[in-house]
Amino acid sequence: MPDVSLLAVAVGTVAAFVIGFVYYGVVGVPGGSGDGRGEVPARPRWLLPVAELARNLVLAAVVIGVAAAADVSSAGGGLLLGLVLWVGFPLVLWTGAMFHEGVPLRTALVHGGDWLLKLLAIGLVAGVLG
Repeated sequence: MPDVSLLAVAVGTVAAFVIGFVYYGVVGVPGGSGDGRGEVPARPRWLLPVAELARNLVLAAVVIGVAAAADVSSAGGGLLLGLVLWVGFPLVLWTGAMFHEGVPLRTALVHGGDWLLKLLAIGLVAGVLG
């Protein structure tokens, strides 16, 4: 198991959280439930940042761990890793959701853009701090 930089995980988590907050503040959230087809279940307002921090922590830990295992040690390598992970996972998942489940194009584009920015940022952090 490779050594994972806890500093890189923390910085990646915060970067992804801030990116999501700013991104959706500017672009907006499509539809009610995120898939354009329903309402979001009622949740306490305080739960959103807690859930997003937890999700971003997992994402950052996984990307930083993959970068450490792949011996990514440069900004360019980190950005490439983020791009490759985006193509291999969110892009494939969102195109599948559009094709098989009828998720609207705007919804897929908005969420896919968020994932791209987050994965590039965390990859960059992994390459520089990891």
